[in-house]
Amino acid sequence: MNTFLTILIVLLAIMVVVSLVRGIVAFMQSTKMELEADDERAGKMQKRQNEMMFARIKYQALAVVVVAVLLMINR
Repeated sequence: MNTFLTILIVLLAIMVVVSLVRGIVAFMQSTKMELEADDERAGKMQKRQNEMMFARIKYQALAVVVVAVLLMINR
């Protein structure tokens, strides 16, 4: 059981990093001019940034829960 939870924690950590990188890429693709122009592409990039931020938070929360379960099991 410990091995399974440890692997799950590692996978969730990888998912956190992937969603963080995807959010940063979306942030870098939206330039100041696009944001000021109220362009459709800027709206799409902002939406992607928000999606990636919420995904990162979700994966972090899941990782914390799994760590808590692992600690409770090993107690």
